[in-house]
Amino acid sequence: MAASIIDLRKLLAERFPQTFAPATDCLATGLPSIDEAIGGGLPKSAITEVSSPNFSAGSALLIHVLLRSAHQAGFFVALVDGRDSFDPQSAGNELLRHLLWVRCSHASQAVQAADFLLRDGNFPLVVLDLVLNAAEELRKIPQTHWYRLQRLVESAPAAFLVLTRQTIISSARLKLSLRNAWRLHDLEAHDLTARLEMEVRRVQGNRQLIARAG
Repeated sequence: MAASIIDLRKLLAERFPQTFAPATDCLATGLPSIDEAIGGGLPKSAITEVSSPNFSAGSALLIHVLLRSAHQAGFFVALVDGRDSFDPQSAGNELLRHLLWVRCSHASQAVQAADFLLRDGNFPLVVLDLVLNAAEELRKIPQTHWYRLQRLVESAPAAFLVLTRQTIISSARLKLSLRNAWRLHDLEAHDLTARLEMEVRRVQGNRQLIARAG
Protein backbone atom coordinates (compact mmCIF):
# COMPACT_ATOMS: atom_id res chain seq x y z
CA MET A 1 0.00 0.00 0.00
CA ALA A 2 2.80 2.41 0.94
CA ALA A 3 4.61 1.67 -2.32
CA SER A 4 1.42 2.39 -4.29
CA ILE A 5 1.01 5.75 -2.55
CA ILE A 6 4.61 6.68 -3.33
CA ASP A 7 4.12 5.73 -6.99
CA LEU A 8 0.93 7.77 -7.16
CA ARG A 9 2.68 10.82 -5.70
CA LYS A 10 5.45 10.51 -8.26
CA LEU A 11 2.90 10.28 -11.04
CA LEU A 12 1.07 13.37 -9.77
CA ALA A 13 4.33 15.30 -9.55
CA GLU A 14 5.14 14.39 -13.18
CA ARG A 15 1.69 15.02 -14.63
CA PHE A 16 0.88 18.10 -12.54
CA PRO A 17 4.15 19.93 -11.79
CA GLN A 18 3.88 22.63 -9.16
CA THR A 19 2.84 25.88 -10.81
CA PHE A 20 1.92 27.99 -7.85
CA ALA A 21 1.05 31.61 -8.52
CA PRO A 22 3.24 34.35 -7.05
CA ALA A 23 3.25 34.37 -3.27
CA THR A 24 0.04 36.04 -2.16
CA ASP A 25 -2.47 35.34 0.57
CA CYS A 26 -5.32 34.43 -1.79
CA LEU A 27 -6.23 32.84 -5.12
CA ALA A 28 -8.47 34.81 -7.49
CA THR A 29 -11.72 33.09 -8.45
CA GLY A 30 -12.18 34.86 -11.78
CA LEU A 31 -15.29 36.62 -10.45
CA PRO A 32 -14.20 40.24 -9.76
CA SER A 33 -17.19 41.15 -7.60
CA ILE A 34 -16.72 38.06 -5.44
CA ASP A 35 -12.96 38.54 -5.17
CA GLU A 36 -13.44 42.14 -4.10
CA ALA A 37 -15.95 41.14 -1.42
CA ILE A 38 -13.67 38.47 0.11
CA GLY A 39 -10.42 40.39 0.03
CA GLY A 40 -8.92 39.36 -3.29
CA GLY A 41 -9.88 35.72 -3.68
CA LEU A 42 -10.00 32.37 -1.89
CA PRO A 43 -7.67 32.42 1.13
CA LYS A 44 -4.64 30.16 0.85
CA SER A 45 -3.69 27.79 3.67
CA ALA A 46 -7.32 27.73 4.77
CA ILE A 47 -10.68 26.05 4.18
CA THR A 48 -13.37 27.97 2.31
CA GLU A 49 -16.88 26.49 2.39
CA VAL A 50 -19.45 27.41 -0.25
CA SER A 51 -22.98 26.19 0.47
CA SER A 52 -25.72 25.85 -2.15
CA PRO A 53 -29.11 25.82 -0.39
CA ASN A 54 -30.94 25.62 -3.73
CA PHE A 55 -30.41 22.76 -6.17
CA SER A 56 -29.94 25.27 -9.00
CA ALA A 57 -27.76 27.72 -7.08
CA GLY A 58 -24.81 27.50 -9.49
CA SER A 59 -22.15 25.32 -7.84
CA ALA A 60 -21.39 23.55 -11.16
CA LEU A 61 -21.01 26.93 -12.87
CA LEU A 62 -18.65 28.06 -10.11
CA ILE A 63 -16.43 25.02 -10.78
CA HIS A 64 -16.26 25.94 -14.46
CA VAL A 65 -15.38 29.54 -13.57
CA LEU A 66 -12.53 28.30 -11.37
CA LEU A 67 -11.30 26.00 -14.17
CA ARG A 68 -11.28 28.88 -16.63
CA SER A 69 -9.39 31.05 -14.13
CA ALA A 70 -6.83 28.25 -13.60
CA HIS A 71 -6.38 27.87 -17.36
CA GLN A 72 -5.79 31.59 -17.80
CA ALA A 73 -3.33 31.74 -14.90
CA GLY A 74 -1.59 28.51 -15.89
CA PHE A 75 -2.05 26.38 -12.77
CA PHE A 76 -3.72 23.04 -12.05
CA VAL A 77 -6.92 22.31 -10.11
CA ALA A 78 -7.77 19.08 -8.32
CA LEU A 79 -11.52 18.38 -8.23
CA VAL A 80 -12.67 15.67 -5.82
CA ASP A 81 -16.15 14.79 -7.05
CA GLY A 82 -18.15 13.33 -4.17
CA ARG A 83 -20.99 11.94 -6.33
CA ASP A 84 -19.32 11.57 -9.71
CA SER A 85 -21.49 14.38 -11.09
CA PHE A 86 -19.03 16.60 -12.95
CA ASP A 87 -19.71 16.87 -16.70
CA PRO A 88 -16.33 17.15 -18.48
CA GLN A 89 -17.93 17.70 -21.90
CA SER A 90 -19.37 21.02 -20.76
CA ALA A 91 -15.89 22.25 -19.80
CA GLY A 92 -14.11 21.59 -23.09
CA ASN A 93 -10.73 19.99 -23.74
CA GLU A 94 -8.80 23.23 -23.29
CA LEU A 95 -9.88 23.67 -19.67
CA LEU A 96 -9.61 19.96 -18.89
CA ARG A 97 -5.85 20.11 -19.47
CA HIS A 98 -5.59 21.93 -16.13
CA LEU A 99 -7.80 19.53 -14.18
CA LEU A 100 -7.27 16.39 -12.13
CA TRP A 101 -10.73 14.84 -11.67
CA VAL A 102 -11.08 12.37 -8.80
CA ARG A 103 -14.39 10.50 -9.12
CA CYS A 104 -15.95 9.20 -5.89
CA SER A 105 -19.30 7.66 -4.97
CA HIS A 106 -19.37 8.40 -1.23
CA ALA A 107 -18.50 11.38 0.93
CA SER A 108 -16.06 9.36 3.03
CA GLN A 109 -14.08 8.42 -0.10
CA ALA A 110 -14.03 12.04 -1.21
CA VAL A 111 -12.72 13.28 2.14
CA GLN A 112 -9.94 10.68 2.04
CA ALA A 113 -9.01 11.75 -1.49
CA ALA A 114 -8.88 15.41 -0.45
CA ASP A 115 -6.67 14.42 2.49
CA PHE A 116 -4.23 12.72 0.10
CA LEU A 117 -4.13 15.64 -2.34
CA LEU A 118 -3.52 18.21 0.39
CA ARG A 119 -0.67 16.08 1.72
CA ASP A 120 0.77 15.76 -1.77
CA GLY A 121 0.97 19.54 -2.21
CA ASN A 122 0.99 19.66 -6.02
CA PHE A 123 -2.15 21.76 -6.53
CA PRO A 124 -2.69 25.48 -5.84
CA LEU A 125 -6.45 24.76 -5.62
CA VAL A 126 -8.18 21.65 -4.30
CA VAL A 127 -11.98 21.55 -4.66
CA LEU A 128 -14.08 19.02 -2.73
CA ASP A 129 -17.60 18.86 -4.20
CA LEU A 130 -20.13 17.37 -1.76
CA VAL A 131 -23.21 19.24 -3.00
CA LEU A 132 -25.02 16.11 -4.22
CA ASN A 133 -24.00 13.83 -1.34
CA ALA A 134 -26.85 12.88 0.99
CA ALA A 135 -27.17 14.78 4.25
CA GLU A 136 -26.84 11.57 6.28
CA GLU A 137 -23.50 10.90 4.58
CA LEU A 138 -22.19 14.31 5.50
CA ARG A 139 -23.40 14.05 9.10
CA LYS A 140 -21.22 10.97 9.51
CA ILE A 141 -18.07 12.98 8.79
CA PRO A 142 -16.63 13.89 12.23
CA GLN A 143 -15.59 17.50 12.76
CA THR A 144 -12.16 16.13 13.67
CA HIS A 145 -11.73 15.19 10.00
CA TRP A 146 -12.25 18.81 8.97
CA TYR A 147 -9.79 20.02 11.60
CA ARG A 148 -7.23 17.53 10.28
CA LEU A 149 -7.75 18.84 6.75
CA GLN A 150 -7.42 22.37 8.09
CA ARG A 151 -4.05 21.52 9.63
CA LEU A 152 -2.91 19.98 6.34
CA VAL A 153 -3.84 23.00 4.24
CA GLU A 154 -2.31 25.39 6.76
CA SER A 155 1.12 24.06 5.82
CA ALA A 156 0.53 24.35 2.04
CA PRO A 157 0.43 27.42 -0.23
CA ALA A 158 -2.92 26.22 -1.57
CA ALA A 159 -6.59 27.13 -1.34
CA PHE A 160 -9.03 24.41 -0.25
CA LEU A 161 -12.63 24.92 -1.37
CA VAL A 162 -15.44 22.66 -0.11
CA LEU A 163 -18.84 22.79 -1.82
CA THR A 164 -21.79 21.63 0.32
CA ARG A 165 -25.58 21.82 0.34
CA GLN A 166 -25.76 23.23 3.86
CA THR A 167 -22.87 24.59 5.90
CA ILE A 168 -21.21 21.83 7.93
CA ILE A 169 -17.57 22.87 8.51
CA SER A 170 -17.04 24.76 11.73
CA SER A 171 -13.31 25.18 11.05
CA ALA A 172 -13.76 26.97 7.70
CA ARG A 173 -12.09 30.38 7.72
CA LEU A 174 -14.41 31.73 5.04
CA LYS A 175 -18.04 30.77 4.47
CA LEU A 176 -20.00 31.72 1.38
CA SER A 177 -23.46 30.86 0.12
CA LEU A 178 -24.68 30.78 -3.47
CA ARG A 179 -28.05 32.51 -3.59
CA ASN A 180 -29.28 31.78 -7.12
CA ALA A 181 -32.38 29.69 -7.77
CA TRP A 182 -32.35 29.37 -11.53
CA ARG A 183 -35.20 27.94 -13.59
CA LEU A 184 -34.91 26.15 -16.91
CA HIS A 185 -35.44 29.29 -18.99
CA ASP A 186 -32.62 31.04 -17.10
CA LEU A 187 -30.15 28.49 -18.46
CA GLU A 188 -30.74 29.85 -21.98
CA ALA A 189 -28.98 33.11 -21.04
CA HIS A 190 -25.56 33.62 -22.63
CA ASP A 191 -23.61 34.83 -19.58
CA LEU A 192 -24.83 33.18 -16.41
CA THR A 193 -21.48 33.85 -14.76
CA ALA A 194 -22.25 37.54 -14.43
CA ARG A 195 -25.49 36.63 -12.65
CA LEU A 196 -23.95 34.49 -9.92
CA GLU A 197 -25.07 35.83 -6.55
CA MET A 198 -23.18 35.01 -3.40
CA GLU A 199 -23.52 35.91 0.24
CA VAL A 200 -20.17 36.21 1.95
CA ARG A 201 -19.75 35.44 5.64
CA ARG A 202 -16.42 35.53 7.39
CA VAL A 203 -15.36 35.73 11.00
CA GLN A 204 -12.78 38.31 12.02
CA GLY A 205 -12.11 38.30 15.72
CA ASN A 206 -15.54 38.31 17.37
CA ARG A 207 -17.33 39.93 14.43
CA GLN A 208 -19.14 38.26 11.58
CA LEU A 209 -19.12 40.24 8.35
CA ILE A 210 -21.88 39.72 5.79
CA ALA A 211 -21.69 41.10 2.26
CA ARG A 212 -23.39 40.40 -1.04
CA ALA A 213 -21.68 40.09 -4.38
CA GLY A 214 -23.02 39.24 -7.76
